[in-house]
Parts: sequence; C-alpha cells; structure tokens
Amino acid sequence: MKKEYDVLIVGSGAAGLYAALQFPENVSVLMISKRELTLSNSSLAQGGVAAVLDKSNDNFKLHIADTLIAGKYKNNLNAIEVLVSEGPDDVLRLKEMGVAFDLDNDGKLQMTLEAGHSRHRIVHHKDSTGRAIVDVLIDQVRTHKNIDIYDNTMLYKLEKNDRGFYAGVLLPDGKSQVVAVHYCIMASGGIGRVYPYTTNSAIATGDGITLAYMLGAKIKNLSLIQFHPTAFAAEKDRERFLISEAVRGEGAVLLNCDGERFAFKYDERGELAPRDVVSNAIMLESQAKGNEKFYLDITHKDPEFVKQRFPMIYEKCLEEEIDITKEWIPVFPCQHYLMGGIDVDLYARTTVDRLYAAGECSHTGVHGANRLASNSLLEALVFSRRAANDICSRLEKENNSSFGEFKEHDDLAGNKLPHGYRTEIRQIMQDCHFVIPKPENVPEGLKHAKEILHDIISGGYEVNQDFVEARSLATVACIVLEEVSEKNGSE
Repeated sequence: MKKEYDVLIVGSGAAGLYAALQFPENVSVLMISKRELTLSNSSLAQGGVAAVLDKSNDNFKLHIADTLIAGKYKNNLNAIEVLVSEGPDDVLRLKEMGVAFDLDNDGKLQMTLEAGHSRHRIVHHKDSTGRAIVDVLIDQVRTHKNIDIYDNTMLYKLEKNDRGFYAGVLLPDGKSQVVAVHYCIMASGGIGRVYPYTTNSAIATGDGITLAYMLGAKIKNLSLIQFHPTAFAAEKDRERFLISEAVRGEGAVLLNCDGERFAFKYDERGELAPRDVVSNAIMLESQAKGNEKFYLDITHKDPEFVKQRFPMIYEKCLEEEIDITKEWIPVFPCQHYLMGGIDVDLYARTTVDRLYAAGECSHTGVHGANRLASNSLLEALVFSRRAANDICSRLEKENNSSFGEFKEHDDLAGNKLPHGYRTEIRQIMQDCHFVIPKPENVPEGLKHAKEILHDIISGGYEVNQDFVEARSLATVACIVLEEVSEKNGSE
C-alpha cells in the first residue's frame, strides 16, 4: 500500500466498484473492502434494477410517481429526477460490460414487475442480480492499473486536513497503516447488524456512517429503516435469507398461521403493496392471531417456471428442507435497508469538503420514507458515477501536492473489549424501533445505548475490527434513537 492516493473508496459493493471505474488512469485510487470483495449487500440483491428502458410501455413520470408513492412523498424530487433520467444509461452500460441480464424470446431485456411499480421495468439476472453485477464490476476493476485493491482491510479512522484526509486502516495481518488521500468516497453499506435479524451481510455495521459522523458530516433520516416483509424465517441464523419481492410479483400469496390470505384486509393492493405496508400487515395479523407463523405460497405456479425463475431461492430453501414448488415458505419481517444516512447533494457531496458518500450509507433523498423495490442498485450506480465525475473535475483544476511527512502508524494497543455490547445494542433496537415502533421504550433504550457508547470510546480498548464495529453499532443506535426521540417530542 502506497503512502498517498488521489482517491480512497471505502467499500466494494456496486457503488464503490462503479465509482472506481470512472477514474482515468492518471488518478490513483485505493479501494478497501472490510471482508472479501464479493461480500456486500449489493451481492445479496436478488430482484434487479429498476429502469425505464421500454418507452412504449413506460416513462420517467411513471417511475417518479411510483417512487414518490412508496416514499410517502418524503422524497427529494430533484434526486429522483436525476435517478430516473440518468439511470437507464448506467444499466445499459452494465450490459455492455457483460452483465448477463435475462432476455426474452426476442433477445430483448426481460423486465419483471415488483411491488409498488406500475409497470414491468425491473431488469434482472434470475434471482441473483446483485451478484451478477458485482462479479462483472470486480473483473473490470481488476484490469485498471490505477486502482489498488485491498480486501480484508478496515478503515478505523478518517482525519481531515487541508489537502484531504489521513485514513487509518487495519491490514489483514492485524497491523495498521495511515494513508494520505485527497478525496474519499464512502460506499460502506448499511446498518443491518444493529438488529438481531437482518438480510444484510456481515459487513453492515454502519462503519462509514459512524466515521463520517465523527468528522462532523450531517447524518439525516437514519431512523428511516426498511423492514422486508418476507425474509426466510430461519431459527438459527442472524443473517436472514431474503425471499425476493419478485416472488410475490410472480404470483406468490401471503398466508397466516391458519393458511388464510390476509394482506387485502390491510391494504387494497394486497401482497403487492409496498414493503412497509406488507410488513405492517404481517405484524398486525400476528398480534390479532397471537402467532408469528407466516408463509409465502407459490405452489400453484408451474414447478419448472419457479425453478428457472428463482434458482437461488429454490436451492437455498432446499437447504432448509423446504421445496418451494410443493411447500409453503416460512417468512417474517426483518431489517433490510436504510433510507437515511450521510446526507449528500446531487453530486454525492457530503457537508465535509472532499468527502463523498454513495450507495446505502448515503442519504440522497431518493427513497423518502420507504424505498421502492429495485431502486437501490440504480441509486448506487447513478450517484457513485456522479461522485467520481465531480472529483475528476476538481482534480483537473487542482495541483494536489504531496502531503509531506506524516505519522504512518498508530499505536492501537489496549484492553480487550468486553463481550456482549453488540447483543445489548441489538436488543435495544428491536425493543424500541422495529416494524411497529414502541416510543415508550425509547428514553430508556437511548440512555442505555449512550452508556455503552461512552464505555467503548473511553475504555482504552484495543483498536481492532471488533472494537470498530461495536463503536459503529453503538453510534448508529444512538443517532437513530435520538432522532426518534426528537420526532416523538415534536409530535
């Protein structure tokens, strides 16, 4: 790892990878990934990418309207217009790069329907679109000599200076190094691990949001958390396997513990209502029945169609001893996505100069109070590209001289962090701010979360991955609950 770079990209999901590909060869880029490059929420995305590609049946206004409806009109309209109008070109660029989106019998991009969309506009690669995109982007990034890639490498500090930042990273061998960078794009993903159960990968501990917050960046709407209604109800795993929205889009129905359809009791759109509506319906039905057993049923569809359309879901459920062509799929809501994050403008610029954010860790305002299905990968592409282009234009105008001498290593020694803080934080969040929030639990929950965070920060603990992630989870919990507390106080 060199001492200095023009740009640091934190994260190897769709946003980080796509941003890296925008920089010309004369711009030096350092990309770090906390775990292996393929481990990201982007890789887990099943459904697809929403884009208006067939203007004979669809248009930008309809996509904008669907996004606003799902987001309860709390969205940033300017950001949606950028997303919807520029996104199709980015999707076609992925196709040119080699992403094998599914095609129809005429060789055209096949588009499916998902909840909240008024048109078939979601392009996909079977039921593993995110992985198909990420794999191609990784292959592309590896061919660029100006990009240095370090996996199993974690950012533990980001300090501002006049020319950019000093970034402290934990290397795979446990040692640390401080690197000087002129610009930073935070593409570090979401906060799913702040809950007991999540569809998110193990990396989603809110590290990028926490480091931006520590720098003084504005964090906005962190309490706007999406709970997916149909995660596989596994008993043993913290990480829940997602049963994609597209399964309901292809005709699957929701059943309660008595095997009855119930979604239409709560919303006229039934199973195809937006995610928050369906999640609420399940929780209300659970209260009414006194039972948490819920199921998705797609057994009425042709078995070969189901296997072809959802091969990954089919195989994954078989591993859990469920044949979805013959049996109901056990499901229950869990944490899925973050609508808020590091607040950015239309060029992904944060309130801290030279710091950008893209993907799930950012708050563009596109999603409003609730994300429309398959808008997330599109947002990652559009705004990471805009971030990179803005940095390129600034680099052309600047003469970024060397940082000179600086301390390249930190002393990270200390006491071992006590076990159990993460579990406590997760239970606090589940008790205070799940699908149907419990505002009466927030004051005590916030007090406890603040005590945990204070001990982590002031306890003189060794700075390692466990410490950084615990600090992040506690920080995220405090920001969310403070925001909730303020909203409750103003109502």
